[in-house]
Amino acid sequence: MSSRSTHNPVIIVVNAGSSSLKLSIFTVTKGTPPSLMLHGELSGIGNQHPALTISDSSGNTLSTAHFEAHQASNHSDAYQHMRDALDRESEAFSAVAVGHRVVHGGVFYEAPVVIDANVKATIEQLTELAPLHQPPALAGINAVEEQAPQLLQVAGFDTSFHFHRDPLTQLTGLPYHLYEQGLRRFGFHGLSYEYIAHQLACQQPALARQRIVVAHLGAGASLCALRDGRSINTTMSLTPLDGLPMGTRCGSLDPGLMLYLLKQGTSIDELRKMLYYDSGLKGLSGVSSDMRELLEDNSPRCQRAVEFFTFRVAEEFGRMAVSLGGVDALVFTGGIGEHSAAIRTAICERLAPLFGTLLDETSNHADAPQRISSADSRCQVLVMPTDEEGMLARHVWEFWKQRH
Repeated sequence: MSSRSTHNPVIIVVNAGSSSLKLSIFTVTKGTPPSLMLHGELSGIGNQHPALTISDSSGNTLSTAHFEAHQASNHSDAYQHMRDALDRESEAFSAVAVGHRVVHGGVFYEAPVVIDANVKATIEQLTELAPLHQPPALAGINAVEEQAPQLLQVAGFDTSFHFHRDPLTQLTGLPYHLYEQGLRRFGFHGLSYEYIAHQLACQQPALARQRIVVAHLGAGASLCALRDGRSINTTMSLTPLDGLPMGTRCGSLDPGLMLYLLKQGTSIDELRKMLYYDSGLKGLSGVSSDMRELLEDNSPRCQRAVEFFTFRVAEEFGRMAVSLGGVDALVFTGGIGEHSAAIRTAICERLAPLFGTLLDETSNHADAPQRISSADSRCQVLVMPTDEEGMLARHVWEFWKQRH
């Protein structure tokens, strides 16, 4: 990610998820939006089978690599593997700016910002509210700062898209002075939802103005109620623990359960590890946090973990429907949402009696499905690839243009 002297300026976007690292290189000019050149993704960080894929702008795979668990046990390892692979695949380029997806912006950031010492301090301050995500983001920021301190760096926050929701949806039920101190329901996956809202407005403007629930389902999972391209409500809360069960995170819990565990002698550190790293699909199945592996395993615990996931998605969909006063469309996105026809079917079957989510299974099982609802479905069901990196690249590009 060095800034080599050449005629090919690029924006680099770093997206560090809880168990993945995505790094994309975009060519830029002042006159046209960023254009993807290369994309790298290392998935399964900390799991048994980490895998790295480098692809071109059309999604064609250029190279793959598989690692032992100890070779990609953390994001620092992943950064090194990613840099080496992209250097091998790319022509010489000159980085002019770097964008970082940062999960938590708290009450401080309603839009992307240029990173400076104060921004870094705030990101670190919010680490306790997103311990899986803030440290990898800071590691990426610091790595770029050390290698190329002159580069423009921009942070795009997942919480920003939900910033201006009705305060009613941000309350927690705790004493009001805690809300005034910043303890509220924030919501996450904002860059993903912003991208989906943008694509709907471009491709289906009439639908974009209606009542839509977007299901971002992956290692991290949440739902967002959209109307007129704005976030009305979402399933995550103060932290990315709330709402749906995820790869290793528990989702919504009775707070009394946590008080009970503490009373029984569970330490804060043990509880944190359980909630963030040992729960969700991994904890329920006892096998894996990877939905693909669970769908291939016929053991009762794996089947029950998958069933619990789809059940909870359907439950939370109902809550989003209440916020919207009904639903006109359901959009699946994210790694599971985009690629698992079986999960889409299971969720829509649960929703069908109330919302009429009837699928055309031929479309649902197509290689690149788009509209998968049947002609007689009351609710449109779509599959749309998300692009958090592309959305963030556009924000970084706007900052870069202001300086040139």
